[in-house]
Amino acid sequence: MTETDSETVKAPKRIFFYVQHLLGIGHLVRASRIAAALHAAGMEVTLVTGGNPIEGFPGPNVRHVQLPAVLSSSTGFSGLIDADGRRVDERFEARRAALLIEAFQAAAPDAVLIEAFPFGRRQMRFELLPLLEAIRQASPRPLLYSSVRDILQENRKPGRDRETADLVVDYFDGVLIHGDPQFVRLEDTFPLAGDIAGKVHYTGLVAPQTPVPSPDRFDVVVSAGGGAVGAALVEAALDARDILSDDRSWCLIAGPNMPAEAFDRLSARADKHVALVRFRTDFPSLLMNAELSISQAGYNTVCDLLLATCGCVLVPFASGGETEQTMRAEKLASLGFAEVVGEQQLSGETLAAAIGRVRQRPARPQISILMDGAETTTALIGQQLDARAAASGS
Repeated sequence: MTETDSETVKAPKRIFFYVQHLLGIGHLVRASRIAAALHAAGMEVTLVTGGNPIEGFPGPNVRHVQLPAVLSSSTGFSGLIDADGRRVDERFEARRAALLIEAFQAAAPDAVLIEAFPFGRRQMRFELLPLLEAIRQASPRPLLYSSVRDILQENRKPGRDRETADLVVDYFDGVLIHGDPQFVRLEDTFPLAGDIAGKVHYTGLVAPQTPVPSPDRFDVVVSAGGGAVGAALVEAALDARDILSDDRSWCLIAGPNMPAEAFDRLSARADKHVALVRFRTDFPSLLMNAELSISQAGYNTVCDLLLATCGCVLVPFASGGETEQTMRAEKLASLGFAEVVGEQQLSGETLAAAIGRVRQRPARPQISILMDGAETTTALIGQQLDARAAASGS
C-alpha cells in the first residue's frame, strides 16, 4: 500500500444554512450566493428555506430543504400566513419546528448559519429557539453564526436590543456582517454592538461576479424588487415617462409577487418602447447597458448597481416603519451616487424631476466598497472549523 493509499481522506465540511424570506427575496438571494461559495470551496451545504419557492434558488449543487411556506401578512411584518393565505396557528408552527429539527439532525453539520436572527425574524422564534437548543445539545456541537446584512432595522421595541445581544452571547460563535465597515458599521443601527464586539466579523457585501452585458439593451431599467409592493413604483415610472415624453427604451421589472390585477393593469399602458416583465434573471446584465436605473434600495439591488455605471434613482421601501433601505439610499446619495425619492413622496412628477437631475449630472462616481462577502464568509468559516479541529486533535 502506498503512502497516498493509506492517508485518511477527510470528509467535506458540512454546513446547515437557514433562511426565511417573508416579503421580498433579498434574503434568499444573499443566502444562495453564500451557499454557492461554500459549495465551490468543497463544503456540503444544506439550505433550508421557509418562504414561497422561487425558481432558480438556491441554485445547483446545494441540498435544499423546503419547509411549509409562510409569508408576511402585511408590509409591516405584523403576522404570518401560509401559502393559502391562512393565519399560521400553533399546530402549523409545531409542525414546522419539528421539520426544521429533523433537517438539522439529518444534516449533522459542522457549522450552522441562521440568516437575520436574532437581529431580525423574531416572528420565527417558535422554530429558531428550539433549533438553538438542539445545536447547543448536539455532540459534537456545530459552530453557530448569525448571517446578517450591513444595515439593521431600527425603531425596535424596548428590550429588543438587550434580548438580541443576550442570545448572541449565549448561543452564537460569530456574527457575520455582510458589509464594509467603511460604509456602515453595526453600531450605526445596533446600540449594543459593543456587547458582542468580540464575535463580529465584517465580510464585505455579498455581491455577484461582475456580469457580462446583456444582448438586450434598454436605456432605462426599472426594478420593483421581489416583493408584492412594487406596483406604485412601476406606475410612477410610467407616469414619469409620460411627463418627460421619453421615447427611450424602458424595461420595467414588476417582481414575481406583484398581484396579477396590478400587473395586467400596468401592462395595458406599455407601448413599443416599453417592456413590462415579471422577472429577468439577467437583471444585473441589463444594468451594464443602461443609462439609468430606477429601483428600491435593497441590499442586492445596490450590489448590482455598484457593479454597473448607470445613473441611479432610488425609491427606498419604507412601509411598516422600515428604515434599512432609507438609510442605505441616503448614504449613497451623500456620496453623489444616486438621487432619492421617498416612498411617501413618490409620484410621476417627483420621479420625473429626479430623473432630470440624474441626467444633468456628470458621470456617476465609483465607490470603493468591499464586495467579496461570499468568499470571505467561506474562508472565515473554513478557518474557524480548521482551528477547532486542530485544537481538539481531530
